[in-house]
Amino acid sequence: MKPHLLANLAAFALIAFPAQAQTEDVPAKVGVSPWGAEDEIGRLNLMTDESQAAILSRISGGAPHDLSVEYFIGMPSWQAAGDPHYRIWMTHTPHGTEVDDPLGVGHAMNAHVGYTGAAVAMYTHTGTHIDALVHFGLNGEVWNGFSAEDHLGDRGWRVGGAEALPPIVARGVMLDLARYKGLSMLEDGYRITADDLRGAAEQQGVTLQTGDVVLIRTGRMQVYEDAGRYMRNPPGLGLEAARFLIEEAGAMVVGADNLSFEAFPSEDPHNYVPVHTYLLAQQGAPILELVNLEGLAQAGVHEFAFVGGGLKLRGADAAPLRPLAFPLTAGAPRP
Repeated sequence: MKPHLLANLAAFALIAFPAQAQTEDVPAKVGVSPWGAEDEIGRLNLMTDESQAAILSRISGGAPHDLSVEYFIGMPSWQAAGDPHYRIWMTHTPHGTEVDDPLGVGHAMNAHVGYTGAAVAMYTHTGTHIDALVHFGLNGEVWNGFSAEDHLGDRGWRVGGAEALPPIVARGVMLDLARYKGLSMLEDGYRITADDLRGAAEQQGVTLQTGDVVLIRTGRMQVYEDAGRYMRNPPGLGLEAARFLIEEAGAMVVGADNLSFEAFPSEDPHNYVPVHTYLLAQQGAPILELVNLEGLAQAGVHEFAFVGGGLKLRGADAAPLRPLAFPLTAGAPRP
């Protein structure tokens, strides 16, 4: 982001755009970016050299918490729209190369040098991942008014794809909703409210700040190894809670330990995923899903340095992410 744009935006403590409620006569519209007509990353523009240096200066030096999940055949994933399961298969094995000699090096060499190779295939929203802003749109457009007609080709999006998302270095906050409710795990289908989020923050003694990565623990990750249980009617955010995170708390990125972040069935008869379209298409806020927050919960860590970067999948609507949460020095000054 150019320095003069940063200066012009310094006065925006909380950057949010009016979320138009869809009616039969006035359909909801996508957000137009204050960062310019070419902007593809939305609220990630809130990251600055200064904000990144401030949070990195507070790292205690302890081992980071790995917030990602493992990938394996049979893992939880989204198939409701016909998307593929995660698959891994061996392309080369030590014995197989002795039989096939794919490199033409001879039996003796293959018997001496064991060669193993593998390939994977999966939906881009499998495992811990980040939703790019093109993942959901409204009326043929995605964030900042980019139209599918002009910018979506056979090889993916020409703008706003996963490759455009920069590495994220920011203050992270984990709101433990399960603990706030006195539960091991939120009940099936529970719709998280703004008051829930306020209450959890107050209980934990944390104040949300503009530019935060806010991660919400429902406790669902405890049944991750049981795909059927994990995917069955998970709890998630309501639209009011999403609006609180952006319009009141100023979050830059939001995420949770569930899939697909919001609660179902939809609250909006005109939109089957109103939280996704509000965050991605109207507010330019990326979403993280299947974030493993159990380690943070067990350690009682609610504030940390969040560092993560997605794979640069050109034109893709999401990318696998391996985020890390670095503990902060107690009593360190906040930015």
